[in-house]
Amino acid sequence: MTTVLFWLAAACAVAYLPLSPRPASTLRTVLKTASVALLAVIALLGASPLLLVAALFFCTIGDALLSRETDSTFMAGIGAFAAGHLAYVALFLTHPASNLALIFDRPGYFWSLIILGIVAATLLTPRAGELKIPVLGYIPIILGMGITVLSLPETGTLRWALPAALAFIASDLILATEKFLLPPNHPALKITPYLVWPLYWGAQAGLLVALL
Repeated sequence: MTTVLFWLAAACAVAYLPLSPRPASTLRTVLKTASVALLAVIALLGASPLLLVAALFFCTIGDALLSRETDSTFMAGIGAFAAGHLAYVALFLTHPASNLALIFDRPGYFWSLIILGIVAATLLTPRAGELKIPVLGYIPIILGMGITVLSLPETGTLRWALPAALAFIASDLILATEKFLLPPNHPALKITPYLVWPLYWGAQAGLLVALL
């Protein structure tokens, strides 16, 4: 049953990809939302930690909101994703295999994320306009998710947690660059939607596999 649901989620994700750069529509919203909602159902049916179910559920809400592409739904979507990231942080820290000492065993990752956060905040602050406060509040939360995942050992399926978390961060960085840093007619805007979505959905699927 869960295998069927996973492939259905993957099919929705693939079907959404060519729609990702297009204007908001009902079909676009349904496909985007279903691709992660089905992962949340898999986590629920698999008796996964409730924090994993919660993280995927909050991100599903975020997807539904961001798919409408208005400033108000963007802000609400940021809030939903922030809740999802906080659920992931709590999940990483409370996992039976979690060990905080492991975070500092990989200082390259740790300090790279800290520097990344400083650079992102510096670049986005003067360009985010009325969305500055939620955007700046979101940065430490997403990076906190990237740092706390380092507490998980790279054994068994847990080895997928770190690359999945990094893919999640990469998708958010590209999305922020697309929305706030690139001018409306920049050629890169033809490519960025096709980068954001595979990274994002792959991250959610990877975290499900790692922590199911």
